[in-house]
Amino acid sequence: MRVLIAHGASGSADSMQAHVDGLGRRGLEATAIDLPLRKAERAVPVYREHVEAQAEPPAELVIGGQSYGGRVASLLAAAPEFACAALVCFSYPLHRPGPPDWEVRSAHWPDIRVPVLLLSGESDPFARLELLRRAVGERLPAARLVTYPRTGHSLKPVLDEALDQAAAFLREVGERSAGR
Repeated sequence: MRVLIAHGASGSADSMQAHVDGLGRRGLEATAIDLPLRKAERAVPVYREHVEAQAEPPAELVIGGQSYGGRVASLLAAAPEFACAALVCFSYPLHRPGPPDWEVRSAHWPDIRVPVLLLSGESDPFARLELLRRAVGERLPAARLVTYPRTGHSLKPVLDEALDQAAAFLREVGERSAGR
């Protein structure tokens, strides 16, 4: 199972190297991809092009990313004609800091038909914990949400633990798809 991960709005594929290396140490082949920095909906075709350029069928790929990259990946995963193995979002940006508009950024979640893992800091200004739990409960009830106390939007302080969670989740997804 291969993993394609995209960067946040202030990053690039290079900024995801710690994720790529960490997943590699856990036995998962990962590739970081660059996305254009524009409205997430407009970046979905670029993410799709990266998926289509892979040797594996899309149904054997895991997609995801950090913040903006995870949002773009989630929009792609929700597309009716798209197939992938799973979705992993690091610090999903549920809303902007300030007045939360979480309904808009999670409206597509019910259309996601693959296993989902969300990893989030409990002090993330882009995903108030009570709103994130509500959105997951209402719109992605089968998703796994893992949160980290005293952690904000960057998961760097807990990246090893987050990558352990991601690797364990993806092993489970792989075992289920293999019929074990």
